[in-house]
Amino acid sequence: MIRLFHVSDVHFGCEDAAAIAWFADLVGRERPDAVIVTGDLTMRARSREFAAAGRWLEQLGVPVTVEVGNHDLPYFNLVARFATPYRRYRALARMIQRPLDLPGVSVVPLKTTARFQWRLDWSKGVVSLRALQKALAIAEAAPRDGLVLVAAHHPLVEAGTSASAQTRKGREALAALAAAGADAVLTGHVHDPFDIEHVLGDRTIRLIGAGTLSRRTRDQPASFNELHVDGRQLSTRARFM
Repeated sequence: MIRLFHVSDVHFGCEDAAAIAWFADLVGRERPDAVIVTGDLTMRARSREFAAAGRWLEQLGVPVTVEVGNHDLPYFNLVARFATPYRRYRALARMIQRPLDLPGVSVVPLKTTARFQWRLDWSKGVVSLRALQKALAIAEAAPRDGLVLVAAHHPLVEAGTSASAQTRKGREALAALAAAGADAVLTGHVHDPFDIEHVLGDRTIRLIGAGTLSRRTRDQPASFNELHVDGRQLSTRARFM
């Protein structure tokens, strides 16, 4: 059986110190097979925030994959946002959008952030054709006898939480991923956990959202998701501090 810890929206710069210490302690004691971080490691994409996030992730001592969240792109520095938006991520380069191949489960990254959008709120999600094609290629190459979990920052469709993602091309991406064999999409952004099934024709795909380890909680306290993969069975539970 494979056990994964799915965490999101840590927001270094506005992190909950007790919550990130609690999570690191659990990883050290329980040793999950991997940690999946679905974006917003930082609050304002500042260098010191990325440095703190990198130190925290390095100390976990297990395989880690990290998605880019909207808070991880420079917001006030437009030159950096458009010219070198990921420069401050270089210390974490080997973890960013890293596919994971574990016994019986493949983790597929899907980028849902953009430097620019034709709408006022750039914090919302968007799936570009390039990002989707990259994710589909990895999903289609995954072993057919295992589960395929897609990791993204924004929920591809709304999940009934108080916060929204409004992900453009999300519904189309979800259908394409399901057709390619994806079993679940793991996301963050809305700061509250959820686990729902979405039926697409003869396919059912799980939508699993993680809460936050920051001080920016919404309806639920600080939490992360624990996932168990046993053959073709996937079970989840939200663990609250």
